[in-house]
Amino acid sequence: MEKIRDLRDWIAAVEKIGELCRITAEVDPKIEMGTLNYMNGRNPKQSVLFFENPKGFKSGKILFNPIGSSLNRLAITFRTDPGQKALDLVKYIKNHFEKIPPVYVKDEDAPVLENILTGEEIDLNKFPVPQHWRRDGGAYIGTGDIVITQDPDTGRYNVGTYRQMLMDKDKVGFFTSPGKGGGLDREKWWAQGKPMPVVAVYGVDPLLTVLGSTGFGNNESEFDYFGGFSGAPVQLVKGKITGLPIPARAEFVVEGYVYPDEEKRLSEGPFGEFTGYYGKPAAVSPYLEVKAVYHRNDPIFTAAMMADKPGACEQSLFLGTMRSGKIWKDMEAAGVPGIQGVYSPPVAAGGWGMTVVAIKQMYAGHAQQAAMVAAGCSGGGFYSKFYWIVDEDINPTDMEEVLWAASTRCRCAEDIQIIKNTWSTPLDPSRNPPELRPSGSKAFIFAVKEFRYINNYAVRSGIVKEDYEKAVSRWQELGIPGEIPDITYFDKC
Repeated sequence: MEKIRDLRDWIAAVEKIGELCRITAEVDPKIEMGTLNYMNGRNPKQSVLFFENPKGFKSGKILFNPIGSSLNRLAITFRTDPGQKALDLVKYIKNHFEKIPPVYVKDEDAPVLENILTGEEIDLNKFPVPQHWRRDGGAYIGTGDIVITQDPDTGRYNVGTYRQMLMDKDKVGFFTSPGKGGGLDREKWWAQGKPMPVVAVYGVDPLLTVLGSTGFGNNESEFDYFGGFSGAPVQLVKGKITGLPIPARAEFVVEGYVYPDEEKRLSEGPFGEFTGYYGKPAAVSPYLEVKAVYHRNDPIFTAAMMADKPGACEQSLFLGTMRSGKIWKDMEAAGVPGIQGVYSPPVAAGGWGMTVVAIKQMYAGHAQQAAMVAAGCSGGGFYSKFYWIVDEDINPTDMEEVLWAASTRCRCAEDIQIIKNTWSTPLDPSRNPPELRPSGSKAFIFAVKEFRYINNYAVRSGIVKEDYEKAVSRWQELGIPGEIPDITYFDKC
């Protein structure tokens, strides 16, 4: 794997495997790019669209949905080899939650400082900012982004991925769901009567966006985990205005403050969200007042569409896969034994809506313990509605197997449990009227063999591994069309 230092190296690596589509013709950032990206997302062999000539703009390019539905691009993002299956990549992620602290570099070694704009020089309208959907409240400069805040009490830096609507030449929206790190930091600053310092990055290494979208403990910094996955610490410089850290090799960065003053509010939203709905009506919201802009020459903006289909919704695959690895790691840290796999299906509201955990049952209550820990850990607690627990013979990434297990092992009256008033989001369209949000509910579905009868349960039919391997060796010889199916359960007779 070649060394990837930043977004430009990532683009080069993706182009090398044939998954980059450079579009040199003029394309309008308003609606046209979003439409093309949504249609591209319905293509099972999609490439990432790189718009190099946004209509009406002299400077700036837009990379739309960098990861999309490609496991290969996700593997490159995590600095590992393409060609892996989903559960193998989940295992890789689970085993690489290591911390390597960031390092600060000299200003002359930070490409993001090639251009510095302050005062009257700031005009975000001069750069290409896409409007994704017709009903969006405006153009959104922050989608495939990271937003950096600091806990004023502990000094911890939080890296989050939040939507940010362009409101004026020097103002962008600041929306976060309740309970998220950026929002908690904001409340602490405002409780002290101070504005919150913020850095927002709009052209960024996709690994940072993935980490910013993942649930970590509020005492942890996503910057530390970047080093664990990339094999090298993230390089930072200090912002000239707030002193907050800025990724030295980022493409486009703004720095400023979010004020507690009631008059510093503007209408934000709606926005076509990861649920496939406009999840939150337009509302008066705080905004980030930009005091400085930093960008590389001819900067590349990273845009992330949210949509109803996994291929068109940027977060679906990367969040579902990353979230799976994080939940698995959290469950092991909590002492739950026998975990065989974890998967948050991308089709389930971008990976947020559902989690499947496969376990080898070892004692009475083991499945129930697994469900409660998965639903309560930092990686898995937010929003998710359904937690499916299956036995070790079920591949959690195969929804046909999961539904088969539910249909033959789940006793509805005994094996479905509901928890009310759980941590959720204002973007959940199922909770109405909207003022009932953001609390929600969760369902535990135990699609496992009843433990007290586990040794006497009806024997599952299946092929023997030796027979499978013989069939694999003759597949091409016999001229059978299609790929060789991946079988994970074998009868041991």
